[in-house]
Amino acid sequence: MLGWLRRLFGRGPQRPDVPEAQWRHVERYLPFLDFLPAAERRRLRGMALDFLRDKQFHGAHGLQVTDEMMLAIALQACLPVLNIGLAAYRGWVGIIVYPGDFVIPRSIQDEDGVVHEYDDEVLGEAWEGGPVLVSWFDGDDAPEGVNVVIHEFAHKLDMENGGVDGFPPLPATMSRKAWARAFNEAYERFCAQVDKGEDTVLDPYGAEEPGEFFAVAAETFFLDPHGLRAEFPAVYDQLAAYFRLDPANAGRAAASNR
Repeated sequence: MLGWLRRLFGRGPQRPDVPEAQWRHVERYLPFLDFLPAAERRRLRGMALDFLRDKQFHGAHGLQVTDEMMLAIALQACLPVLNIGLAAYRGWVGIIVYPGDFVIPRSIQDEDGVVHEYDDEVLGEAWEGGPVLVSWFDGDDAPEGVNVVIHEFAHKLDMENGGVDGFPPLPATMSRKAWARAFNEAYERFCAQVDKGEDTVLDPYGAEEPGEFFAVAAETFFLDPHGLRAEFPAVYDQLAAYFRLDPANAGRAAASNR
């Protein structure tokens, strides 16, 4: 099936007709989608196809990006914007897929003006105004409790109003003060937990900075919504209002999706 979607997208403006069996094959590896009712699952699929029409995929280090990989990445990227809209991802087109984690050369200048260069091993990265870089793992090789696609696309949402600070543009119905209060209080408590070596529902990487805390919280909102709501209820409520989704209260719609 390699290239099948690419060929179909080149035939005209209509969405390609992806067989139900292929959708199900891809979605079996994305169980966190099961909270969506059948109608919303269909809407997510349609949005994923629109996303694929607008974006360009490239495999790094010789990786061949298959149709199934593109569908899986598109579904995960579109989940956070299902009720926000694809306009949130406008202004860039590239998605670079790596076979597993990869290294990005970095440099940092210390207080004395000395520049230090080092290699940073990462699972993904989002560039402001540029592409999204994500790692791809097959089967059991995927890191547990991590969703690099949702994480990096949360950064893209954060970048809509410039920079990565954990404060994406909010709809008019939401309070910036309430968002700041919920996230600031949770971030401080979370960092204290990480410093003490305590177990937490969130990936400790979220303690790096507020922007990473937002992206990690967005991951957990979809991967473990009950855990996030139990540990950081104010953050869960803010994310539910922002994404206009409530996976902890939606129940499982898997039976209606099969």
